[in-house]
Order: sequence, then C-alpha cells, then structure tokens
Amino acid sequence: MKTVHSIMEKKPKVVFSVTASTSVYEALQLMMDKNISALLIMEGSELQGIFTERDYARKIILQGKASKTTAIEEVMTKNPIVVGPSEQVDRCMQIMTDMHIRHLPVFENDRVTGMISIGDILKHLIEDQKDTIDHLKNYIQS
Repeated sequence: MKTVHSIMEKKPKVVFSVTASTSVYEALQLMMDKNISALLIMEGSELQGIFTERDYARKIILQGKASKTTAIEEVMTKNPIVVGPSEQVDRCMQIMTDMHIRHLPVFENDRVTGMISIGDILKHLIEDQKDTIDHLKNYIQS
C-alpha cells in the first residue's frame, strides 16, 4: 500500500501558513491567491492550528463575525490531527472520513513538511487504479 510520502513527492514543496494574529480576511486573501482551501497556523516552526474554508463558513459567517477584524486564533482549529510520511494512504482516508476533515498536516522529524488533502488522496487512488487497469490490459493482451 502507498504512503503519504508517495503523495508528497508529487506535490510542490511549499507550505502555506499564517500566524495566529493574522486577520481572517488576510488569510482568505492568501487562500484565494494560492487557490487553496486550508492554511496552517504557525508560530515559527510550531504548528498552532489549521484554518479552512469550513472554519470560515461556520465560525465567521454563521456567527456574524467580521473577517477583517477577527484574528485567525479566534476561529482556527487547534491541535489538528497530523500524519507522518510513512502513514498509509488508506489510513489517512479513514482518519479524514471518521473525523470529517479534509486536510492533514504532514510532520517529519518534529517539523511540518507539508499538507495533504482529500483531493490529493483521491487523485492518488485514481492514478493507482489506472496503473492497475493498464497492467491488467497488458497482461491480457500478451
């Protein structure tokens, strides 16, 4: 079975993050600019939390808060579940399903090295299935 490492190899080596004092508006602007749906909240090299589009919808819009005056620390998800590069892809999918989350920060040697999303996992599984189908076609044809 494939691991998080195999997904991370195919992703850019950049981690988008903001600090806890960043306004929700600034975080949303960065998310829009980078076409991403989640940001890590970092203080130096320490992971403080994660902020997602879902957090925005549930903790800003539905509670009548203003994104320009609300700091990320007020609405971020603290202590997010993290995985390592050796974690099995199936296990990550199970975690995401059970916990109703779509993003998992990746930790290696006590530091954040990236983040995987449910979209990354689905893309990986589809590629894996395509490889299996191609292998079976070649086997049958030979």
